[in-house]
Amino acid sequence: MRSHSVIDLNADLGEGVGDDAAMMPLISSANIACGFHAGTPTVLRDACAAAVASDVRIGAQVSYPDVTGFGRRFMDVAPDDLLADVLYQVGALRTLAESVGGAVEYVKPHGALYNTVVSHEQQARAVVDAVAHTGLPLMCLPGSTVARLAIAADVPVITEAFADRGYTSRGTLVPRTEPGALLHDSATIADRVVTLARSGHIVAVDGTRLDVDATSVCLHGDTPGALAHARAVRDALADAGIDVRAR
Repeated sequence: MRSHSVIDLNADLGEGVGDDAAMMPLISSANIACGFHAGTPTVLRDACAAAVASDVRIGAQVSYPDVTGFGRRFMDVAPDDLLADVLYQVGALRTLAESVGGAVEYVKPHGALYNTVVSHEQQARAVVDAVAHTGLPLMCLPGSTVARLAIAADVPVITEAFADRGYTSRGTLVPRTEPGALLHDSATIADRVVTLARSGHIVAVDGTRLDVDATSVCLHGDTPGALAHARAVRDALADAGIDVRAR
């Protein structure tokens, strides 16, 4: 696999949890919620302003309309409705970002929608059709159905790995309801990111070594210890001579 001397660190922000202001200087891309799973217009605008102040790339993190479940429950949304939902969310965040001198530069699904479009053909196609209308790149899991459809539709793809989530032997994320879904030790998380950048490998929960060609790595902003994890990752990457910036 390819070795990277530069890696993009992204985090889910604008959700009204965690410390967005403290996370911004530690990352290079911010997946900012669009109100469907979390975040009020004021929270989202403030998150965009914080990203602009830290020279962090802004992404629209689109979701199912599921505030109660934080966007982590599957919804059997009709493709036409899902397409409209994605367009609506991107449009709203674009305007908020522009109001503080920023711009939305990519789209990333959140939570259950992210995991669903890994294999769900209809929902993946709806997301790709919506993102194609925006003219923006799509951030997603490499090897997923949505990545395949995006490439076929000439939608630029930003491939992503996860610093703090467990992987199955198939290269998908362990569901949050199962053991091993989350990594909690900052040193382990930092070591995983450095290994990924250097060798393109991630170890699954069963010990399988996975080849993951990702140019961006996600650090969840809402997990306990998120700031400590992010600081450990930045320090470890600096020690390894790996730059952090959006690509």
